[in-house]
Amino acid sequence: MNLRPADLARRLEPPLAPLWVVHGNELLALEAADAIRAAARQQGFDERETLVVDSGFEWNALAAAAGNLSLFGSAKLIDLRLPTGKPGREGGEALQRYAAALPEGIVTLISLPLLDWQVRKTAWFKAISDAALTLELETPPRERLPGWIAQRLAAQKQSAPAEALEFIANHIEGNLLAAQQEIHKLGLLYDERELTLPEIESAVLNVARYDIDMLRTALLDGDPARCARLIDGLRAESAAPPLVLWAFANEIRTLASLRGGADAGQPLPALFKAERIFDPSRQQAFRTALGRLARPALRAALAHAARIDRMVKGIKPGEIWDEFLLLALRLCHRP
Repeated sequence: MNLRPADLARRLEPPLAPLWVVHGNELLALEAADAIRAAARQQGFDERETLVVDSGFEWNALAAAAGNLSLFGSAKLIDLRLPTGKPGREGGEALQRYAAALPEGIVTLISLPLLDWQVRKTAWFKAISDAALTLELETPPRERLPGWIAQRLAAQKQSAPAEALEFIANHIEGNLLAAQQEIHKLGLLYDERELTLPEIESAVLNVARYDIDMLRTALLDGDPARCARLIDGLRAESAAPPLVLWAFANEIRTLASLRGGADAGQPLPALFKAERIFDPSRQQAFRTALGRLARPALRAALAHAARIDRMVKGIKPGEIWDEFLLLALRLCHRP
């Protein structure tokens, strides 16, 4: 059964449907999947098993996951992810069998990328979409993009005039991941109020002036001396700490996503495409960083960034610029 995105919240109320299929725009699909996972936790599906389909995936793992319930309970979420959207012949048959006999006490979430018409006509996709609540998350067309941005700003208790919304829409050119980053940045930089066009232009255009891009490159290259010089320069220019933190957090989150995909056996070119990293020099910089940063180091860096975020908000005491330097040195560390 096809489900309109606007109806998702209502359908997350108990009891939760046993099978969900989410596909479409990467950001919107990820947010919808997060909402389904959160609803499952709230409704007692405390056990969760994540299966990522890569070139070496064994499809009997899906049936095994459905039959392998915890001794302490029978409520489980199976989180099946198909990054390519192409399960192959064996996978297609396994999905059809699974959809025909859904296991009891289990909620299954199947996450897919944007699908073309050929995939939509396959027997396996028809089988799972007919048995599931299926969400197709489409990228808003250009004429609706300012309204989409306005809704996101409203969620963080901000607003902006029409010309400012158009400015952001023109800047991100339909890239919703980039739009979400810009919106999040505005939430860090400004209070909960109506923003002006000059403020929004400043937030976007000041990135180059404050050498944020240079700092991001130095972090990926693992150059501690250059990072220290750039952080000192940003401090001397009275750069906004939330903007500097945004740069750190953006690179760390991207690295964590690439690291997780690489550890799961996914090829880096596909991961770069998924993260919209197309520039060859940026790709090489991320390869360099991944060569020295394992998952535990990136988890620690994310926790460090969260601690700095609390300092920026005045919740936790500390010297913010010293912490920026310590975080940079953490990311530049070579084991």
